[in-house]
Amino acid sequence: MEVRRIGIIMNGVTGRMGTNQHLKRSILAIIAQGGIRVSDQLVLMPDPILTGRNAAKLQALAHETGVEKWTTDLDGTLADSDYEIFFDASGTAYRVPFIEKAIAAGKAIYSEKPTAMTSQEAVRLATLAEQAGVKNGVVQDKLWLPGLRKFLMLKDQGFFGDILSVRGEFGYWVFTGEHLDQPAQRPSWNYRKVEGGGMIVDMLCHWRYVIDNLFGAVQSVSCLGATHIPQRIDESGQAYACDTDDSCYATFALENDVVAHFNCSWCTRVRRDDLLTMHVDGSKGSAVVGLRKCWVQPQAMTPKPVWNPDIDNPIDFFANWQEVPDFGPYDNAFKIQWELFLRHIILDEPFRWTLREGAKGVQLAELGLESWAQRRWIDIPALG
Repeated sequence: MEVRRIGIIMNGVTGRMGTNQHLKRSILAIIAQGGIRVSDQLVLMPDPILTGRNAAKLQALAHETGVEKWTTDLDGTLADSDYEIFFDASGTAYRVPFIEKAIAAGKAIYSEKPTAMTSQEAVRLATLAEQAGVKNGVVQDKLWLPGLRKFLMLKDQGFFGDILSVRGEFGYWVFTGEHLDQPAQRPSWNYRKVEGGGMIVDMLCHWRYVIDNLFGAVQSVSCLGATHIPQRIDESGQAYACDTDDSCYATFALENDVVAHFNCSWCTRVRRDDLLTMHVDGSKGSAVVGLRKCWVQPQAMTPKPVWNPDIDNPIDFFANWQEVPDFGPYDNAFKIQWELFLRHIILDEPFRWTLREGAKGVQLAELGLESWAQRRWIDIPALG
């Protein structure tokens, strides 16, 4: 059996997401399972090298994970023909120059999102990759979450009839860091505009691909942002001013007259089924979609409530919902997309989640910020 080695430059993975989801739960998990078995004759085996600016962090991560190779010399690594893929999980503000270098070096590109700070830059990166003829992709991990996969199965089976509306609730309370026993669980850059922080920039990139793929193409947006908590404590224990939004309230008009509304906040305390829930109403049935679970109520099981605020409602509104069962094991969503990308690189299998698709998410975030500033609906134009 041939074991086809795939050299992967993993840049900026010392952060939480890069370490946990991309390195440990994706690339190292693929290695631990014996690679990607394509056939009885071929296995695809990742071979990562860690790159970044902080030698101490790289060395510590390499020691922790057992990855043998790491370096702060990105230029030298890009010049090495042993590595054919460049993956970037660095901060958004630093991403464009890294990807430009990797495209110039002829590497296939795989990137976290947002791919750039502006849609113009995101489109330019996609165009550069296309003109250079390098394969490219952007992380759109939520499409492979079990809850969303169950929803798509129901949709494909016609469970909903015509989808009418979607109401999404996302977020949780992020501690300010002011109290010793409640340290902040998200880094301070999330609340600094110059470093690419902000809820709108962060989450509308996600909602673009989720909405486009599950419910219908986004046609226009109305968005309101808010900075509910103006001051937090950073990693060095110093107070700093939060100059970007920690919450957003966005409404999207989709094709086929579907309406979607998403509330996203780092200043909310959760009382719902999951950190993300999407309530989908259709003409024949409804669903509540979480990260891993999905509950449904068909038309025949829909109760008939009567409005009477003078008594406790006799209907248990949770009782007539049924959980969609698991139909087998569900692998890590990031890992699934990594495997698809690696198959795309070596076997030329289709992979439609490109840098140009990622640019659509940057575009929606940009227009969401514009809508907030102008207090109006904004139509979504075709990307340049």
